[in-house]
Amino acid sequence: MEKEQNLKPECVFHYFAEICKIPRPSKKEEKIIAYLKEFGKAHQLETLVDKAGNVLIRKPATPGYEDRKTVILQSHIDMVCEKNKDTEHDFEKDPIETYVDGEWLRAKGTTLGADNGIGVATELAILASNDIEHGPVECLFTVDEETGLTGAFALEKGFMNGDILLNLDSEDEGELFIGCAGGVRALAEFDYETVAVPAGYFCFRVSLEGLTGGHSGDDINKMRANANKVLCRFLYQISRKYDFYLLDIEGGNLHNAIPREAHALCAIPMEHKEDVRVDWNVFAAEVEEEYSVTEKNMKFKLESETFCGTAIDRQVTTNFLRAMQGAFNGVFAMSQDMPGLVETSSNLASVKVRDNKIIITSSQRSSILSARKNVADTMQAIFELAGARVDVGEGYPGWKPNTHSEILAIAVQTYKELFGTEPKVKAIHAGLECGLFLEKYPSLDMVSFGPTLRGVHSPDERMLIPTVDKYWRHLLAILKQIPVKK
Repeated sequence: MEKEQNLKPECVFHYFAEICKIPRPSKKEEKIIAYLKEFGKAHQLETLVDKAGNVLIRKPATPGYEDRKTVILQSHIDMVCEKNKDTEHDFEKDPIETYVDGEWLRAKGTTLGADNGIGVATELAILASNDIEHGPVECLFTVDEETGLTGAFALEKGFMNGDILLNLDSEDEGELFIGCAGGVRALAEFDYETVAVPAGYFCFRVSLEGLTGGHSGDDINKMRANANKVLCRFLYQISRKYDFYLLDIEGGNLHNAIPREAHALCAIPMEHKEDVRVDWNVFAAEVEEEYSVTEKNMKFKLESETFCGTAIDRQVTTNFLRAMQGAFNGVFAMSQDMPGLVETSSNLASVKVRDNKIIITSSQRSSILSARKNVADTMQAIFELAGARVDVGEGYPGWKPNTHSEILAIAVQTYKELFGTEPKVKAIHAGLECGLFLEKYPSLDMVSFGPTLRGVHSPDERMLIPTVDKYWRHLLAILKQIPVKK
């Protein structure tokens, strides 16, 4: 590395230079995994490798810190491999050539790999040190973060034993991240006019109850029925068969839950009163057969109602039922890297009638931001084609921010003491691995930070050298202040 002797902290840049010599494209991390295994062996540190290729290296506490909570330092070992058209470079064989450009470290015509090589180098510097004060440390190096978060997905319970996780994969020094995006909500609204229900019509209520429901993420792949989807399926069928009026409909509640119940108030000509009962019974039998494994307690009800005078106008009813029939619900895509793992899904969470509006809330989830956008766009297109207004939110964090986090308070205080200013505390709308760690290790206390990077995932990737020293000093200060394990 050019001018390596002038880059501070020297120990971190030394290992970054070592990493730059090792090819490590996503899904092809064998060489860096081998390097980490040999590093652990050479330093006589316990080193584990799981089935996915994630590496964990444990280092005991330094004297006087044995009673502290165990800290997990985490970064990913793969890098995005992009180069300029006129650059000859084989990412599976050639080292990354770096150079200093003022205060920035860059690569010659390729991505630099500071995302997240600087995190890896930081962990190695901690593991190799003999003069840094810290409690028990576990250094986790995950694979294939850039193309699918495969390593984080595959991480098994019990692989780590730490209490606190410091993710070293953020890109703005002076900012602490305590949350990341994992999903989005789409809200569709149909405005309607009220119309009179003709005399001599049969008014009835159809309802579904007793469905299994569940979490719209964790349980979306378990083939459970969605009450809104099933009920609207029946309404769509009879609306095409009879002179049909929809008076009211409601189902589901929470955006992150598979709806367990739904009901609708309807009207058809009195002459078809018995026909619709037969239709309902046939429909119930068919659906019970479809969900015979997952929905053993489903209840179908059709009850007569006293005559109701007004209903939702016919065109909006038609548009709404068409949209609900066409709207996607369930598993949209499975992971290509991990069989059986859901990558992207959508849940028709709730349907309500309020103030001359039919309001439909749906939630979309994905581990990949572009896939999440795609499924949200799909839902938006379906409802807009049917004439609804659709608002897709900015998304919500898969890793829920905890402003009362103990490690966050320590990170904020140590930063203030070091640099005389408060760091910015943020939640990031992106795919940090932290959210996935929290699913398997729910008691983890986490924060993410790093030096300043720009142009990541492109040949313009660069790292602001002075921020590496600030980030390093901040990390060491945090390690010294880790609380005693109770």
